[in-house]
Amino acid sequence: MAANVSRESAAFITSKDTLEGVYPGLILGINACRLGMEASVFYTFMGINVIRKGWIDKIKFHPPGFMGAIPGMASVATWMMKQKMDAANIPSVEDLQEMAQMEGVRFVACRMTVDMMGLSEEDFIDGVTIMTAEEFLRYAKECKILLYT
Repeated sequence: MAANVSRESAAFITSKDTLEGVYPGLILGINACRLGMEASVFYTFMGINVIRKGWIDKIKFHPPGFMGAIPGMASVATWMMKQKMDAANIPSVEDLQEMAQMEGVRFVACRMTVDMMGLSEEDFIDGVTIMTAEEFLRYAKECKILLYT
């Protein structure tokens, strides 16, 4: 990613590997591309799991408050949320990721998180770039939109 972008660009930061943490960055990235923008999603901390091979099926919905602390509640809440999403014709995370990549959304893994978790390029789905926070910020400071989702 060049620090000097040739068209309007948008960057989104995803730091959670939960349904409510994953969808915003993907949906906003897809729509930014559809508006003719360059779009990137920077995955950091637990959000990095979303772009790891074999982790997509582990993504859950965590209900807020004390309900989320009840053992097994995340699994029940995830099932319920997925039922609602299916009824509303909302694509799965896996399908949305594929759509995002087809639309041109770039997936960027945080170098610090990669190092902290002992990961390597081979641990990620195809098309993931690894950048330091400084490299990402050089890109992001030129963006028209930068959101922490």
